[in-house]
Amino acid sequence: MAKSVLLICFLGVSFIFGAAADQSPLQDFCVAQAGGAVLVNGLACKDPRTVQANDFSLSGLHLPANTSNAVGSKVTPVFVAQLPGLNTLGISMARIDYAPWGINPPHTHPRATEILVVLEGTLEVGFVTSNPDNRLVSKVLQKGDVFVFPQGLVHFQRNSGSMNAVAIAALSSQSPGVITVANAAFGSTPDIAMDILVKAFQVDENIVSQIQSKF
Repeated sequence: MAKSVLLICFLGVSFIFGAAADQSPLQDFCVAQAGGAVLVNGLACKDPRTVQANDFSLSGLHLPANTSNAVGSKVTPVFVAQLPGLNTLGISMARIDYAPWGINPPHTHPRATEILVVLEGTLEVGFVTSNPDNRLVSKVLQKGDVFVFPQGLVHFQRNSGSMNAVAIAALSSQSPGVITVANAAFGSTPDIAMDILVKAFQVDENIVSQIQSKF
């Protein structure tokens, strides 16, 4: 019961928090039209007369996700792609599950600030300030603690406990975007030129090739 109350309060704050993000809507709602041919900054609207309650609802966020992967975490997003009713409302959320010592690797959200609350376990979290300082701001969070990651800054989380951990994140955009640093640098299609990566990371070609092979 306490967990449910905490989550409801957190979501309420998140909706207020999201008001300063994506542009304010000019109508009651604009449910995303799947497969729409119109290209806009966002998604085209479904005919309001055909909108149903299910357009604003998503089930299953209480279910643990499978963290059996290389990083030991799994993000379950609730973005406009999963919940069409979020279109134009300027907010989204995600559930994040962590295996013991699992990480949500360094990444950025180019279109959103993130606020995260720990539901279970212990998380070490942090973000890095922009150039030239690149200062790490980090903290260990316990159940019920909240932390904010400013828009666009590289940030991460790590389960620093021996039990599974769970967090809920709210983001100030219906489509915040995710750029995972390692995937972007070493897993792009096509590859970034070898000499660029060698100079950028100050390592030799063999190391770059080895890292690229992971992605």
